[in-house]
Amino acid sequence: MQPMINVAVRAARSAGNIIVHHINRLDRINVEAKGENDFVSDVDRMAEDEIRASLKQAYPDHAVVGEERGGAEDADYVWVVDPLDGTLNYLRGVPHFAVSIALKHRGALEAGVIYDPVRQELWTAKRGGGCTFEGRRMRIQPRPSIDNALLGTGFPLRLHAYHDAYLGMFGDVFRRAGDLRRGGSAALDLAYVACGRLDGFWEIGLKPWDMAAGALMIREAGGIVGDFAGGDGYLDTGNIIAGSPKLFADLVRTIAPHRIEGIRA
Repeated sequence: MQPMINVAVRAARSAGNIIVHHINRLDRINVEAKGENDFVSDVDRMAEDEIRASLKQAYPDHAVVGEERGGAEDADYVWVVDPLDGTLNYLRGVPHFAVSIALKHRGALEAGVIYDPVRQELWTAKRGGGCTFEGRRMRIQPRPSIDNALLGTGFPLRLHAYHDAYLGMFGDVFRRAGDLRRGGSAALDLAYVACGRLDGFWEIGLKPWDMAAGALMIREAGGIVGDFAGGDGYLDTGNIIAGSPKLFADLVRTIAPHRIEGIRA
C-alpha cells in the first residue's frame, strides 16, 4: 500500500503546484457555475487532469472517480479525487483549500492523502497503518463531550429543505461548544480533526470525494466517523459526524432531534 500512497502524494503535490501557480492570476481564470453556490474553474480541471494522469500512469488498471471529470467504480481499485476542495475560497483568494485523494479496494477505504498547497502541509493514512501529519503519527485526543470543544461544520447552502433543521442543530451545538469554525473545505476540516486542530466536525450533503480521505485519517488516528444516526453510511448519505469516540456519541445525540426526513442517516 505504501507505494500507492507515494504515487498519490506525488500526484497531490503536482496538482498543488498547478493550483498555486495560478493563484495570482485569478482574474484570468475561466469560472463556470455548476449549480447554485457551486463553481468550477479551469484550475480545478487542470489539477484533476494532472492527478488522473499520474495515477493512470502508475496504475492503468485502476478506476478514477473525480469531482470534475466523473468516472465509474468499475475496478477493484478506485481512486476518489477532489482536485481542489474549497474552490470558492480559492477563487476569492482565501488561502484555505486542499487536494484530496483516497483509494478504495473493493469498496473499502484503504489509503488517503490530503495536501494543503498554500501551507505545504501533508496528511496521509492507510488502513491499519495509522495517520500521519507531516510525517508524525497522529492520535486524536479523547474528549468526554462537545462541551467547550472546538468544532468544525459546513453550511448546507444549496440544500434549502434542510436549512431550518441545520440551524436547529447549529443552535444546540453552539450553546455548548467552546467555539465553532466554518472553513469552507470539508477535506481540510476532517484533516484538522485527525491532527487535533479541531475536536470534531459535522456537515450535511457532502460528496464522497469531499470526505473519503479525511474520514480514513480520523479513523486511523483513533476517532470515529459516521452518519447522523451513528452508523457507517456517511459515504452514501453525504451526512457526516466525526470526532473522538465520546464526543462523536454526544454530537450524534445533540443533533438527533433535528434529523428530519432526508437527513435521518
